[in-house]
Amino acid sequence: MTDFAVSLLPWQETVWQSKARFKVIAAGRRTGKSQLAAYTLLVQALLAKKGRVFYVAPTQQQARDVLWNMLLELGNEVIASAHINNLELKLINGTMITLKGSDRPETMRGVSLAYVVLDEYADMKPEVWEMILRPALSDLKGSAMFIGTPKGRNHFYDLHSESLRGELEGHESFHFTSYDNPIIDDTEIEAAKKTMSSHAFRQEFMASFEAMGSEMFKEEWVKFSSKEPKNGDYFIACDLAGFEEVGKKANKRLDNSSIAVVKVNEHGWWVKDIIIGRWTLDETARRIFKAVQDNSPVAVGIEKGISRQAVMSPITDMMRRHNKFFRVDELTHGNKKKTDRIMWALQGRFENGNITLNKGDWNIQFMDELFQFPSKQVHDDTIDSLAYIDQLAHVSYGWNYDEEDYDDTLDSYSGY
Repeated sequence: MTDFAVSLLPWQETVWQSKARFKVIAAGRRTGKSQLAAYTLLVQALLAKKGRVFYVAPTQQQARDVLWNMLLELGNEVIASAHINNLELKLINGTMITLKGSDRPETMRGVSLAYVVLDEYADMKPEVWEMILRPALSDLKGSAMFIGTPKGRNHFYDLHSESLRGELEGHESFHFTSYDNPIIDDTEIEAAKKTMSSHAFRQEFMASFEAMGSEMFKEEWVKFSSKEPKNGDYFIACDLAGFEEVGKKANKRLDNSSIAVVKVNEHGWWVKDIIIGRWTLDETARRIFKAVQDNSPVAVGIEKGISRQAVMSPITDMMRRHNKFFRVDELTHGNKKKTDRIMWALQGRFENGNITLNKGDWNIQFMDELFQFPSKQVHDDTIDSLAYIDQLAHVSYGWNYDEEDYDDTLDSYSGY
């Protein structure tokens, strides 16, 4: 077989070296996704002893526009014949590479596949993979690559996330941004950033799985500091979900329990920690009690509901055992919708720089929820618990008025 030279970018080399059978790649615009797909298709076809190799785009026209000419250019030395009418390439070893559109699934039935690339998988119906392409790989134990730029929180997001968590055997997830392509000048990306919404930029260039209908909180509003303020009091607010059974596999769709630990003074809030997870009843109580032990808050609050009623019993037992007693306030919705309550509590504070985040492992999940809010596709547990601090923290903002400076003119709007 003729030697076939492959020239890859550093991020492409990372994917290339992976031994995973199924590779799931979320990548920003202009990273070089198409080039990686083309090289992979050619090499996999050259290695195949049986079966066919497919490249599948959302439509066949897209497949032709994106990859046909690139395959001809990169595979010139190993292509025996090319048939543009049916978008098929025959390589020197006899293997066929065919370009397909997922909008015509009937054209992909009845074949045995050695390899398939699904490009812009977010734009395809998941049934194309589940009902047609995955079964077609079974005979030869073929492999697949899913690649594309995210389009919200859909089946591509689910596949990428489950693979990232190690829940799918033989899968490996990758994430790359447009900055990972050294050929693209960073100044060009920065120029694009100035003309786009932060939501669109994160999705298109940073390959972030953005949820539709977000952007109530802006990236530039978020600031960090690991330095704890000298003045202020701690408050702890808890937003509890259901309690996991021991040994039971967690359901990724369930809400999390979230415990916000915040130091408040006249300058704003310093968010020391947000403890988040799905725990048993006793473990939830233990984590709340430990947060109180570690921070000595002036107030502790738990959202009203059946979860609060359940957790109070083990918390009370711990108080007696450790001889440390504290009052637990009941946090309520105040007859407000969750969206309104969170926006009133947090948006102005973030926009005016009155909330500072301590650096910690919880930052990633918190910011993901913050930037996606109020999408129903994304959890909001961490920001909900933080918003409840507003109910607990009654800070007095006082000024010293001199008698002679006092002006008792009636305000025509307020009547005072």
